[in-house]
Amino acid sequence: MRCRAALAIVSALLMLSCGRGSSAHKIEIVLVTKALDSEWWQRVKSGAEEAARAEPDVRLVVVAPEREVNIDQQVAILEDQITRGVSAIAVAPAGASEIVPVLERAKAAGIPVIVFDTDVNWAGKLSFVGSDNKHAGQLAGDYIVKLLGEKGKVAVIRGILGVSTHEDRLAGFREAVAKAPGIQCVAVQPANSERALGMSVMENLLTTYPDLKAVFATNDQMALGAVEAIAAHNLAGKVAVVGVDATSEGVRAVQDGRLAADVAMHPEALGGSAAKAAIAAARHQPVAAKIETGESLVTK
Repeated sequence: MRCRAALAIVSALLMLSCGRGSSAHKIEIVLVTKALDSEWWQRVKSGAEEAARAEPDVRLVVVAPEREVNIDQQVAILEDQITRGVSAIAVAPAGASEIVPVLERAKAAGIPVIVFDTDVNWAGKLSFVGSDNKHAGQLAGDYIVKLLGEKGKVAVIRGILGVSTHEDRLAGFREAVAKAPGIQCVAVQPANSERALGMSVMENLLTTYPDLKAVFATNDQMALGAVEAIAAHNLAGKVAVVGVDATSEGVRAVQDGRLAADVAMHPEALGGSAAKAAIAAARHQPVAAKIETGESLVTK
């Protein structure tokens, strides 16, 4: 009887030890993107998942609203993750003013927050991970100025108003074209980072400005929509389009001559760096206040 009792105690201790090993050391990181409905965000997700796979004690969850314009959905997702008590949050804010109050609640709950892709003016973030969006806009603007020989009418199809990613890309573009007095920026129209809306806005621009020479779209979804509208008007090769993201479809469009150029923002590096920063934060390790993931011009 004593032998059986001793075995039972040892067995119970082993089970308790195994339980502690499998749960107590598990870190749960949540990556909240603006959407998962495009190749760009799927590649961000892939980069984050690859980074997490290298850490056996880490569980990564990637969640997002249905569309980038669904800011209230992103707020609800963040609130749910705070309630669940995750180890750290990495978020690409869909809207600054709407997101900051819920991020404050995360901080109050002791959950470290990494902001990536789109920066927000919030002192509580542990780090910002992302590219230099203003420089991306400058690269696009410089290329269009050179392509047009420093003269001609241009327009911008931009993402959601107020989102710093698109504000910065637009600012960089404007700064670049302002150096060429012969370039006239005739319109800046929002298309909410959506392909169908980008196509619709481009159709309107072609009707209003029949002598338009180039368009800068602040992401590839809108750029590809613009390219479709140009083709439908039999203007391929006559109106140049430059996008941002360099998705695989965007790069193919550059190779085919449908897009004049694209600015690569390296989504796998973005997702991977955001995940690594969140993991380090959850482990109470030091994290750089700013982590840059780079940008580069892609031409044929």
